[in-house]
Amino acid sequence: MSFDFAFLTWDVISSFVLKGLWFSIQLTIVATLGGIALGTVLALMRLSGKKWLEVPAAAYVNTLRSIPLVMVILWFFLLIPMLTGRPMGAELSAVITFTVFEAAYFSEIMRAGIQSVSRGQVNAGYAMGMTYGQTMKLVVLPQAFRNMLPVLMTQTIILFQDTSLVYAIGAYDLLKGFEVAGKNFNRPVETYVVAAVVYFVICFSLSMLVRRLQKKIQIIR
Repeated sequence: MSFDFAFLTWDVISSFVLKGLWFSIQLTIVATLGGIALGTVLALMRLSGKKWLEVPAAAYVNTLRSIPLVMVILWFFLLIPMLTGRPMGAELSAVITFTVFEAAYFSEIMRAGIQSVSRGQVNAGYAMGMTYGQTMKLVVLPQAFRNMLPVLMTQTIILFQDTSLVYAIGAYDLLKGFEVAGKNFNRPVETYVVAAVVYFVICFSLSMLVRRLQKKIQIIR
């Protein structure tokens, strides 16, 4: 068997692959922003010192971090319509599932970032008459985000790689685009090889950006 990549013209890529790439990028951005927002809330709950906030947040994080993502995707896609009585599209289901799932990981990152801020700065905020919420918003969280930015971006890269798992519910992502092109031209091996190269180029390039950003943050410190 010989490889033949001649069929992968721009027309084929624009017809099959770009649509999937666009959805993968959208899913990554929405799940990252939503996951960071929800994860920050969970991190603050775990650091609040109040049991009625700590326990449910810890249960949420530990439960989702102990379950494979593909299982969460399938459960949400199959069970939620049964409970609500309404069908849910694969794309919407993927967005909600990724946001909810990634929040557990972003929560641990943000918790580490918050704890990396000196306690003296927190006490200084209280000494100025700030409330807990004001201290977190104005003093702690900006520094925590800066400290954890490289780690947050690394998790985002992992999230982008994980978007390929939405094939399990039929969502049209980047990998699905290559798969459809391979089936149409009877060249599945070539399309999977090219898909692997595309994922590698995107993720490696982003990793290089994370390294440069990490060096800049170290210089600022």
